[in-house]
Amino acid sequence: MRTELHTQVLPTVSRPARYLGNEYNSIRKDWAEVPLKMALAFPDVYDVGMGHLGLKILYHIINQREDALAERVFAPWTDMEEELVQRGLPLFSLESCRPLGDFHLIGFTLQYELSYSNILNMLHLAGIPPLARDRDDSHPIIIAGGPCAYNPEPLADFIDLFAIGEGEFLIDELLDLALGLLHSDRVPRDEYLLEAARRIRGIYVPAFYDVEYHADGRVAKIRPNRTGIPPRVRKQVVEDLDAAPYPDAFVVPYIDAIHDRATLEVFRGCTRGCRFCQAGMIYRPVRERQAATLHRQAEELIKNTGYEELALSSLSTGDYTCIEDLAADLMGRYRDQGVALSLPSLRVDSFKGELAEEIRKMRKTSLTFAPEAGTQRLRDVVNKNITEEDLLRGVEAAFAAGWDGVKLYFMLGLPTETEEDVVGIIELANKVLEAARRHRKGPRLKLSLSVSSFVPKSHTPFQWEPQAAMDVLEERQRLLTQGITRRRIELSWHDVRTSFLEAVFARGDRRLGRVLAKAAAAGCRFDGWSEHFSFDKWSQAFAECDLDPTFYAKRRRDYEEVLPWSHIDAGVTKGFLMREHKRALKGQLTGDCRVEECPGCGVCTRLGVAKRIVGD
Repeated sequence: MRTELHTQVLPTVSRPARYLGNEYNSIRKDWAEVPLKMALAFPDVYDVGMGHLGLKILYHIINQREDALAERVFAPWTDMEEELVQRGLPLFSLESCRPLGDFHLIGFTLQYELSYSNILNMLHLAGIPPLARDRDDSHPIIIAGGPCAYNPEPLADFIDLFAIGEGEFLIDELLDLALGLLHSDRVPRDEYLLEAARRIRGIYVPAFYDVEYHADGRVAKIRPNRTGIPPRVRKQVVEDLDAAPYPDAFVVPYIDAIHDRATLEVFRGCTRGCRFCQAGMIYRPVRERQAATLHRQAEELIKNTGYEELALSSLSTGDYTCIEDLAADLMGRYRDQGVALSLPSLRVDSFKGELAEEIRKMRKTSLTFAPEAGTQRLRDVVNKNITEEDLLRGVEAAFAAGWDGVKLYFMLGLPTETEEDVVGIIELANKVLEAARRHRKGPRLKLSLSVSSFVPKSHTPFQWEPQAAMDVLEERQRLLTQGITRRRIELSWHDVRTSFLEAVFARGDRRLGRVLAKAAAAGCRFDGWSEHFSFDKWSQAFAECDLDPTFYAKRRRDYEEVLPWSHIDAGVTKGFLMREHKRALKGQLTGDCRVEECPGCGVCTRLGVAKRIVGD
């Protein structure tokens, strides 16, 4: 198979390096010597998946073991898919060119709802029945995890087992169980799933739960159908990040990939409490890595990869307790090697002049801030806890330190939004440009505005809120387009139809599996890519299944309704989310528990994992 791929297939497809699997630091093990095989599957193209830190961490952990191996597979681009189908070749792993059906376990990363059709397509290309009920012991066990797993129901028909929570130690538990049951080179499916659900925290097996519905389509009950299965699945959490495994080398791609750089995760979790942000809720509590740990990891990654960019990653990197000292130390250490430091996730109120000055000393990487809303009223509704003065001060610090451009993220359709709030984005952009011009002149000066549509997500205070109608969102996009007239301001926005579909699956139940299967059979794939997205095909799939997508995306939920994800425990309590929702509608702010009193989200006490802050 490898010979046919390399001599006949790859010369005919775009970017053939996507499929070679022989990159620097890739790991190839002898299949005959390793009992357990797992494929790490990312349901998007190689260029996107190779930048995902979670995939790198799992690849490292599994391949550190002598009794298991991990190989990678990504969604093949359409030209490669066509070649595989025409030649009757199955989808294969990169490292060994083995068909996916040869693996014991396949683990999909769920980062984005619009990648779901790719999951079904990848299983189809691998010759694996997409429906879980059609698989037997001769097929791999299909696992999925990641942020989208916190509402697993739309994929319940297709995934054998969901891993809820953080995977650093959970993955070893899953592998150990599989090895203990491995017989005649297969893992007994039913026994494995039952033991995993009973013994391992954070494991959800959809087949072991029954769902009942009211006549109007709302979920009535979700309950286990086997003994020993927990009624609610509580996420697994890594208590001490310093003790958690982390790669000492990344696989270095031969082609440009998104986020292709050495990455240090400085801390995990966020307590800022933005009410639209799922990550800020599901990754609680905050746990910081010690500076000594980060210095050791940086040294290993730079030495073993040769990257010229080192990114400090988290949900809000500027909130790391010792960020100025850490940035200064890292830049001082690697300046002579030409390694630039980037902080890809910054809150504008944490971007101080000292931090800007430190980053300025090396070549400048991109700088992005997220005000989210154009008026203070709406920023208070979403609990952004920044002011216009914070934004202008941060932007001035950036341009004074030598940046020529800044990118600002906003959302349209946030709860309680009015046209006045949209006009506020225009006015704020003009003020930012004027602040920039006080420090920078010339043709390189640029302000980029990226505007997305609000998507209500599970386990957030806005999980009960509807998404704004598509015609309303389109009208507000037009309002922005007409109001942004200055040459130095660039405006981009998301297709409201893709945001609508994202909202449908973000808040959907397992009846959507029928729609997903119909859409995938009709050719839907790469739905997050504008050139491949077909809203007509999706609309037809909903019609054929007699399901109204607006029931999921546009309907306001009440507090007493059983939500499709009610049996998944992310740690934050329902009471906390309800209180935050009510405070949002009143425009009341909630402080950050790192520096203010505890707001009572419940994570620390219920999970038995307290905040770990460097310097506490």
